[in-house]
Amino acid sequence: MTAPVIHRVTGLDLTYQDWHWPFATQKRAEIDAHFAGRQRVTPQIWNGRVLLGRNPVFSPGRFSAQYFETDFASLLAWIDWGFPDKSVFNGFGMGALRSADGAFVLGEMSVETANAGRIYFPSGTPDRDDLRGAVVDIAGSVVREVEEETGLTGADYCAAGHWDCVVSGSAIAIIQILDSELTATGLRSRIEAYLAAQTSPELSAIHLVREIGDVTSATPAYVKAFLAAQLASA
Repeated sequence: MTAPVIHRVTGLDLTYQDWHWPFATQKRAEIDAHFAGRQRVTPQIWNGRVLLGRNPVFSPGRFSAQYFETDFASLLAWIDWGFPDKSVFNGFGMGALRSADGAFVLGEMSVETANAGRIYFPSGTPDRDDLRGAVVDIAGSVVREVEEETGLTGADYCAAGHWDCVVSGSAIAIIQILDSELTATGLRSRIEAYLAAQTSPELSAIHLVREIGDVTSATPAYVKAFLAAQLASA
């Protein structure tokens, strides 16, 4: 796989269009069998509806693409099978929480999730709740995912006015820096208190990254590339 490439943009032109994904139709039986196998291992996952992207274009200061709806089982099979259809991509928002003393805050996914043990920023594949008419609201998706995973609301941080779009194979992580007035330890303590009060939290642990050596193999390459660029310029 080629190294991740980072595009910094200030505008997102992401729109929804009705489109039927041939992969999801042609591989239906195999996809359903694969998902049933994943559910036997992780019973909590469910086959909801998600939005994937097509036709990504980067122009000066902007990222444009069209999104369509499919089911989570098809997305999961596509990922697990090594992205056999290169005509689509998984384009999702991520909230890069950064403390007042410069540390980035990452969460470790719990055993009840499809990505158990992986360590990255709060994020999620967009769905119909992120549509504003025909516009895919990635900013709103980031706010929602951050609150669901950490308990932090938009009042708890200042969102940057730009996005770092990290292209890594068939994934495009649309990352927005969220600056908190809390120190790293204060931010971690607040999130841990929120997680302790949840019955089934999405995160099992909070990790602080102050230097690139703090990143482990459990963190995806696109997140590591983003962190390396940010910490190098700090």
